[in-house]
Amino acid sequence: MLSVNVEQRINVKFCVKLGKSTRETYEMLKKVYGYECLSPTQVFEWFKRFKEGREAIGDDQRPGCPSTSKTDANNEKVGEVVRLNRRLSIRAVAELMNTDKETV
Repeated sequence: MLSVNVEQRINVKFCVKLGKSTRETYEMLKKVYGYECLSPTQVFEWFKRFKEGREAIGDDQRPGCPSTSKTDANNEKVGEVVRLNRRLSIRAVAELMNTDKETV
């Protein structure tokens, strides 16, 4: 099932291909989606992107480092430690795992 935002982006793309204006597009979205409608700024931004030739409706990659501590292997290790002793505190598990407690 598509999220409401993605669904609206598809509709914006469709309106661009029909030759609708940004204002017409926003008014139609507002009529259909009501309070869940994208903001005018978002509608105008997506409209511009599609008008410039963008085809993808998904979000762009965001800058930053990917998380390396939230891996399946680490999740399994935490699970093993907790199964061995369910009375351990988060701090104790973090010390055993040699990581910070926010990761645990």
